[in-house]
Amino acid sequence: MIREARLRAGLTQHELAERSGRKRGVIARWEQGTVAPSAETLIELVRACGFDLPLELVPYEPAGADRLQKNSRLTPERRVRRHQRAQEERGGGK
Repeated sequence: MIREARLRAGLTQHELAERSGRKRGVIARWEQGTVAPSAETLIELVRACGFDLPLELVPYEPAGADRLQKNSRLTPERRVRRHQRAQEERGGGK
């Protein structure tokens, strides 16, 4: 999430470190997933990139989670083929 926000903002890790008052190495570890920042720190970093990260409680839908987990096991090629097939079925094909 931090890396995505930083890249969308066109910032380097060094620039984000300067904006947020954090060390570049810490930001690198957060981006790599070596360690995880607190929710408050994550929101601060995203805001330092010029974005907001609203958090809200929504009902959990296990059916969607099961589907997502199954899809994550597919190869990228198979996911693309499934997506293309679904688009064609909806009339949005080539």
